[in-house]
Amino acid sequence: MTALSLIVPVYNERESLPELLERLYRAMADKQLHVLFQESFSFEIIIVDDGSIDGSDKLVREMISTKQELRLISFQRNFGKTAALSAGFKAASGRYVCTIDADLQDDPFAIKELIKKLEEGYDLVSGWKQQRQDPLGKTLPSMVFNTVTRLFTGIPIHDFNCGLKVYRSEVVRRIELHGEMHRYIPVLAHWNGFAIAELPVVHQSRKYGQSKFGAGRFFAGLFDFLAVVFITRYFRRPMHFFGMMGLISFLSGFIISLYVTLDKILYAKPVSNRPILFLGILLIILGAQLFSTGLLGEMLSTSSSGSGNDYTIRDTVNFQSEV
Repeated sequence: MTALSLIVPVYNERESLPELLERLYRAMADKQLHVLFQESFSFEIIIVDDGSIDGSDKLVREMISTKQELRLISFQRNFGKTAALSAGFKAASGRYVCTIDADLQDDPFAIKELIKKLEEGYDLVSGWKQQRQDPLGKTLPSMVFNTVTRLFTGIPIHDFNCGLKVYRSEVVRRIELHGEMHRYIPVLAHWNGFAIAELPVVHQSRKYGQSKFGAGRFFAGLFDFLAVVFITRYFRRPMHFFGMMGLISFLSGFIISLYVTLDKILYAKPVSNRPILFLGILLIILGAQLFSTGLLGEMLSTSSSGSGNDYTIRDTVNFQSEV
């Protein structure tokens, strides 16, 4: 079994790749890292090319001939970072799994420190870009995102979306990623009962190119945040969510309708053309619909099975078995 699998999602990072791989190989040669495993240390570097159009995959193919630890998964088109990580997780054979971005902003020599922290009894250790070297247009939204996620989930992590993370293999086999949920991997891991921790890491300015994430990612992140909150709390019991909302709506409508009825009986007030009556009827109907949605959700969660992949692989290179 491979000791450590390094997963690198890549999208148009041809300029960064040679330097990144040189850094990774130097970090993997660190004697302190070998001592941590107390065994014959072996590693693999899985490059997941997310439909690059700048020749990133061709460069990796050329490098594979001289670097036997290098693997390549090449997507048919751009499917996003979540899909790239998901494919890498499924292909990884290491006892430990590390993810690192290809933009050279993370220090590969921090990997051994994250593994040391992992050995203290944790299942996932996430990097914390404590001194982030990014423009305000990225740091401010990220600060808001991390604060909101921390408040709603109760997980005391400062940087949920740091690309540098180390996992035990059980974690990556257990969690399922969809949409843009790579931002919420610590949340999903915590929901599955894994112990998570955080460690400050050095963050560097981007050396080549520019960020691949535009303003649209914040809307996607908002929707995925709502999805993650629902999944982690109500995925196996949707009736608790929809049923409670339905019950509140139904009872509110019933009380309003009862009030209108008693008003008619006791004080002979007309029922027609009273807006409050229509509100009561609307709330009763809405309550019944929400309750029905909860029942349908319960049936689906009970009978549903695993779905297919959210990506299409064009080909793989240098794997022992088919990914």
